[in-house]
Amino acid sequence: MATCSSSSFISPSSFNNDPTQLPKTLQKGLLLPIRRSNIPLLHIHSNSHLRKQFQSKCSNGYPLNAVHFQDVYQNGEMSVDWTDEAEAKETTISITVVGASGDLAKKKIFPALFALFYEDCLPKHFTVFGYARSKLTDEELRNMISRTLTCRIDKRENCSDKMVQFLQRCFYHSGQYGSEENFLELDRKLKEKEAGRLPNRLFYLSIPPNIFVDAVRCASCCASSATGWTRVIVEKPFGRDSESSGELTRCLKQYLTEDQIFRIDHYLGKELVENLSVLRFSNLVFEPLWSRQYIRNVQLIFSEDFGVEGRGGYFDSYGIIRDIMQNHLLQILALFAMETPVSLDAEDIRNEKVKVLRSMRTLQLDDVVVGQYKGHTKGSKTYPSYTDDPTIPNHSLTATFAAAALFIDNARWDGVPFLMKAGKALHNRRAEIRVQFRHVPGNLYKGKFGMDMDEATNELVIRVQPDEAIYLTINNKIPGLGMRLDRSNLNLLYKARYPREIPDAYERLLLDAMAGERRLFIRSDELDAAWALFTPLLKELEEKKIAPELYPYGSRGPVGEHYLAAKYNIRWGDLTSDDS
Repeated sequence: MATCSSSSFISPSSFNNDPTQLPKTLQKGLLLPIRRSNIPLLHIHSNSHLRKQFQSKCSNGYPLNAVHFQDVYQNGEMSVDWTDEAEAKETTISITVVGASGDLAKKKIFPALFALFYEDCLPKHFTVFGYARSKLTDEELRNMISRTLTCRIDKRENCSDKMVQFLQRCFYHSGQYGSEENFLELDRKLKEKEAGRLPNRLFYLSIPPNIFVDAVRCASCCASSATGWTRVIVEKPFGRDSESSGELTRCLKQYLTEDQIFRIDHYLGKELVENLSVLRFSNLVFEPLWSRQYIRNVQLIFSEDFGVEGRGGYFDSYGIIRDIMQNHLLQILALFAMETPVSLDAEDIRNEKVKVLRSMRTLQLDDVVVGQYKGHTKGSKTYPSYTDDPTIPNHSLTATFAAAALFIDNARWDGVPFLMKAGKALHNRRAEIRVQFRHVPGNLYKGKFGMDMDEATNELVIRVQPDEAIYLTINNKIPGLGMRLDRSNLNLLYKARYPREIPDAYERLLLDAMAGERRLFIRSDELDAAWALFTPLLKELEEKKIAPELYPYGSRGPVGEHYLAAKYNIRWGDLTSDDS
């Protein structure tokens, strides 16, 4: 990680939050273009300013953030109020994708931006710039990203026209990530496209974490907006442990304020994850059950049916715990378990998530199982082992599978096991939350279920991917003269109920970042609390050189996961699930 120095940073807190103590040139609108050696920091605006920019309307039948934007949600469409009443000047957004030639940019970021444009969710005036070290022309960038652009399933006649219009707004600038001179050149190009309008700038860092700070320093010094807002989206991983994460945050905050940093976890933008709070807080039938009194355990399951193809070098330095569990699954757990927030405001929601994370027990090695996939032959097809990848050391102990039992020590969840597992090269691809309820006391029909009362357990399943669905497993009488019972699903299958294509998570998160909505982004104290849970475990695994249990490629995972569940008298729900 690049080193950082605090010599050029003046914190607003040094003025005791009293704008009258600022120089007169800085008091107006609470803009703080603080300079030292002619290097400006990114500008800070009051919260009210951040919430008012541009105006556009989403034609998507399922508007993003419909609940949050309920004050402007009319006629079945989301109207995002982007106007700034204090500014009569026309505004524009310049979106710079740093690392534009990488896979993430090509496969996710540019297609998400096009989807927003396709649905008329972007403002009237916007420009997209790609920035990377590769030597490309504007036309070469357009050709590269055009291969990944797609229209919605419900194709419209103007799809190809929309693509042409979008690509005409895309430009490219080649430069080094740590070069102030190259970012000054980018700044000049941005100003040309902004054409005298009030400029707002969004930088998306789709680059390795070891060059985050260099890129942020250069963007801050040389390419930030002088009069509008500047925001930076940072991709995971946010460090490797508490220490490195804290250092990264400290370095970023030399050039950015917390309100300007948007730490993205794309799982928080997935439809079923965002629906968690709606399901719980707007349905009376669920909220009274959401506690230790009725819930026996909660399972958060993530599996992929492929290995580390193409990502071996990156993955081996992080592993499945850092890559999936410490962020994606833990964030979902916090949303699931949090108390009712005061409002839907971003800070109120994130406050409650932090309370959950701080109430959790530090993970112990006895409550964790790690595994690594090995080579496997099935029929005529041979599957490689993890260490067959040429970028991975032959004796690597990096886990490709992990299962853990976590506990929240508060009044609502005391004693309820939260089982979490994630793995690669498993038998299927899925991400889901499974809520297993307690047995019915004095069940009149227990004789009909035999000795295994788990067969009579009600279960709520929220399937995040694929085939998004919410279903509740209940016990039901099979029609007929006898008394035979059956487990049946009350099923809300999204593709059957909502025929339109569900927006990609990156679409929602990019739109939120442009609107200044932070509800689905991770705050620094959230990050600190999350790493505090996993850092001791990760250090112990590495110091003791714990060997992962091997499991065949394409299997259900290591046997140890079942012993971990049995320790708490639990059976993994995905092993005997009645998925519909």
